[in-house]
Amino acid sequence: MSSDSFAISRKGLSGDLKKLAEQHLKHDLNQADRDTLEAAASKFSTHIAVGSLIGLGLGIALAYRIRSQRVKIFDAFRTKQKPTHVKFADGREEAIPDITPLLKPTTGGDIAAYAFFSIAGVFLGGETGALTGSTSAQRTITKDPESRARIGKAFKGFRADMLRKEIELLEGGRSDSGMWPEV
Repeated sequence: MSSDSFAISRKGLSGDLKKLAEQHLKHDLNQADRDTLEAAASKFSTHIAVGSLIGLGLGIALAYRIRSQRVKIFDAFRTKQKPTHVKFADGREEAIPDITPLLKPTTGGDIAAYAFFSIAGVFLGGETGALTGSTSAQRTITKDPESRARIGKAFKGFRADMLRKEIELLEGGRSDSGMWPEV
């Protein structure tokens, strides 16, 4: 499993693409547009961080509830009166093994439950944060129509330059361009 599976730990672009994006930011946009993009990026990363923390908290709370329910069920099972022998029709009697120790909650099970629910909570919370963060960032960018047009034009120029550079590298014989982060 890659570390990019979790929204909170995803990397950005490679060094070449970062330089290309910074050139477009400096030359194609004014300061107000750059501030708008920084505010949108900040909102996006804040949503991911908050979502991941909420998911972690919910995962731990759910693991605690499940653990306490397992303990209650075990205690109820342990105190119940259970048969110890089975008597067959021919008069023969066989002992029934006591499985109570096998049902007892263990530390390993508790660790696995907390780990699984915490990881799942971080994953779901981070992805939910990425979803809400992207909508919030989109609203920030699209608030001003003129700024939105300039940002859209700069992004199209960046994509065109990025694809031109990728084509140059591929035509040069390199199968791995090195522009994209390793997965």
